[in-house]
Amino acid sequence: MSGQSCALDATVPAVLVRVDRNPFHHGTLGAARSLGRAGVPVHAVSEGPRGPLARSRYVVRTWRQPPQETGPDGIAAVLAEAVRELPGRAVLVPLDDHSAVAVDHLPPALADRFLLPAQPRGLAARVADKARLAEVCAAAGIAHPETAHPASPAEAAEAVRALGAPAIAKWSRPWLLPPGSGLRSTTLVRTPAEAAALQARTAEAGSPLLIQHLLPYAPGRDWFCHAYADRAGRLAAGGTGRKLRAWPPGAGLTAVGRWEHDPRIDECARRLVATLGYRGVLDLDFRYDATGTTPYLLDFNPRPGAQFRLFTDHGGLDVVRALHLDLTGRPLPARTPAPGRRFTVGTYALLSAVRGERAGSAGGTGTGRAGREGAWWAADDPVPAAAMTAAWSAHVLARAARRLTSRPHPAPEGGAVPEGRPVPEGRPVSEGHPLPEGRPLPEERPAAEGRPAAGKRPAPEERPVPVPPPPVGNGADDQQKASSTACTTS
Repeated sequence: MSGQSCALDATVPAVLVRVDRNPFHHGTLGAARSLGRAGVPVHAVSEGPRGPLARSRYVVRTWRQPPQETGPDGIAAVLAEAVRELPGRAVLVPLDDHSAVAVDHLPPALADRFLLPAQPRGLAARVADKARLAEVCAAAGIAHPETAHPASPAEAAEAVRALGAPAIAKWSRPWLLPPGSGLRSTTLVRTPAEAAALQARTAEAGSPLLIQHLLPYAPGRDWFCHAYADRAGRLAAGGTGRKLRAWPPGAGLTAVGRWEHDPRIDECARRLVATLGYRGVLDLDFRYDATGTTPYLLDFNPRPGAQFRLFTDHGGLDVVRALHLDLTGRPLPARTPAPGRRFTVGTYALLSAVRGERAGSAGGTGTGRAGREGAWWAADDPVPAAAMTAAWSAHVLARAARRLTSRPHPAPEGGAVPEGRPVPEGRPVSEGHPLPEGRPLPEERPAAEGRPAAGKRPAPEERPVPVPPPPVGNGADDQQKASSTACTTS
């Protein structure tokens, strides 16, 4: 980061926290590298010492995350253990919705040990709750598609008939889904009976089921916005970008994204921040309608998204660094946007191309060091990529062995899908779940992430590694982007 005025305070450590069971969450690694490269000591509550994150040279220490089904008290207990070993206050960086919502429930004495945005109490839970997101949009004068809130299986079935099949069924607070239940945060329901069967499991899921109109997918329609709202409510960092490839295709997380300014989406973000009094990092996902004039808000995550490093400007400022600067009282530098910059998750990009997803749009690309960044490989921090490759390989081999030893299940009579069957593991859906047609395109190969170490040659571009496993955990955040709340700027 250029300029003395935007140097981070290296005397104030950061504590990253994520409860979702996903050791391959590249956003957590991105946060550790972003702060660590700026000299900030980074501590993390994550998978513990054996995960790829713990192998990063920029992570001082890790604490094992509490059970995924834990409540706020369990998260507070781990954070209390971590903060006891720190000399002073630390910047707290939640990296999943579960953790972001839990911050509101920290005991006052523990909350005082952390530097936190001056967020209205309960706002993180309000925007992360899929049922309440409609209220949020209404308050901001933002439209959203018709959504049903069925109170019984019969009402869920009727909602599908009224909205049209297929429709989207999603749980209001997906971070409450019990591990091992087979329930996914979002399911494409093709019949009224499937919706009824899901609604019957509401007590098990821990939050209400919603039935929502399905928005069709088409290449180039999926966008996102990552931003940091400072103490004055300014969007002081971040930008808008287009999803060029996703995994699973047409549905899942960003495999290749490009920084492109979109004034409609930028205005949506500003309006939401102003209406809600939101402060801190936000991650918004959008899909345009068929006319290309109305962006629909798919998700509002009150924390950094996995691909936040895409929006690293020419001065080195990203939303996580902006958070640390603002909370430690350092001045935030003027933004120097880098449109055209790309972010690539090599494995997912390759799989998306092999599955035949067409890239989101044609157009220019970024060039030079500021133009591309890989999610895993970094010349100055190579060990996490190697650890991730080894872990993926082991997982793939274990899955293959299980397939060989398991007996095939007979198909249902007539080939029908069992009622209420969720999307198979690793296949989170969005409103456009039907996969796009088209031939595979060449794999995106990002240049090495970050600055090469002094005296060393730049490392080669990020290479594909073995086929990844499905996302681990409930998939309640970056692994499943699947609301369908509309956003307009009119």
